[in-house]
Parts: sequence; structure tokens; C-alpha cells
Amino acid sequence: MSTRFLGRDQFGHPSNAGKLLDPAAANQLLEEWVPNERLRLHMRQVAANMKAWALEKENADEITAAKWEQAGLLHDADWEKYPDDHCRIIVEELERREVDPEIIHCIASHGPRVFGVEPVTPMDKMIYAIDELSGLIHAYSLMRPEGYAGMEVKGVMKRLKDKTFAAGVNRDDITDALSRTNTTLDELIRFIIQHQSAVV
Repeated sequence: MSTRFLGRDQFGHPSNAGKLLDPAAANQLLEEWVPNERLRLHMRQVAANMKAWALEKENADEITAAKWEQAGLLHDADWEKYPDDHCRIIVEELERREVDPEIIHCIASHGPRVFGVEPVTPMDKMIYAIDELSGLIHAYSLMRPEGYAGMEVKGVMKRLKDKTFAAGVNRDDITDALSRTNTTLDELIRFIIQHQSAVV
């Protein structure tokens, strides 16, 4: 695994707490920075999962849920154009735009073994848990004639154990991420199937 340590664990400025990009600006950034439609879909699916988790599992208000959603939407924004500097470029861009430090820290911590930033908040921990698993579940949907319809946890578990399936998905990261949360693998798989199936 290649590392791209950011070399810090503080991001943004406290005075920007509560500041988000407006949805149009966030989507414009996504469209301009991420030409690959499959990657954009992944980011939108992670965003939908994050917002739903905040609302349903964390009892978050709409503003907090919007922060979770924006972190999910932009977490891989620099991956395609700047692979050697992912996620330093998006972190610096969001700092320049004076975005809430919690969103920036969440993005910086979505791969702790790669970026060297530990997940601290529930938002940090859940983007780490959701990210890889979301990609595997979507890959599984593409091989099923019925897509997400009728997808069961046991089918996902079978693909998760088969390391030749969606080989780019880091199983160790999924295990590590889940160990930091209060949820189970079964619960999270079921949740992702339910919530990202509408984002296609």
C-alpha cells in the first residue's frame, strides 16, 4: 500500500465551523475535478450513505447531516486528477474555500494508513467504514442481472471473502474501520444496500 502522509492532523480554521460549500458549488467542483463517471457515482453513493447514517443512526439535525454528506461527496475529489497527491489537494482546496474544519478532517482521515490521519469523530469513523464497503457492494450489484433488487447480506459477505472479487477493495481497511465503530458488518452492509441502491 502506497502512503501519502499529510504530515499533520489539524485542518482548516476554527472560525470556519459550520461553513459548507453550497450544493451547487460542491457539485461543480465534483464535475470539474472528476471526469470519470464511475468515480463520481461512487462519491455520490458514499455521500448518500453518510447523510442517511447521520440522520438515522446519529440523530443528526439537517445541518450536521449536510456536513456528513459533503464529506462523502468530496472525499475522492482529487483522486483522478492528482493521484500522487490525493487527498492533499482537496484538503488544501477546501481550506482555501474556508470550509468547516470537521469536513476537511473527515476527508483527510478516510484512509488513515494511507494519509496518516486518525479518524476521531463519528463522521470520520463512518466515512472510513463506508468508503471501501460501498465500492464492493456496488461492484456486486453490477454483476447481478437484477442489480440491487433482492441483494442479501450473505451474497455481499461471500464476495467480501473472495479477495479476487473487486480486488482493489481493501478488506483490512474494512475490518479496521468497523473495529472503531459501534456497528457490525452485517448492519452496515444492510444499510448500504438500502441507501445507495437509489443512487445509480
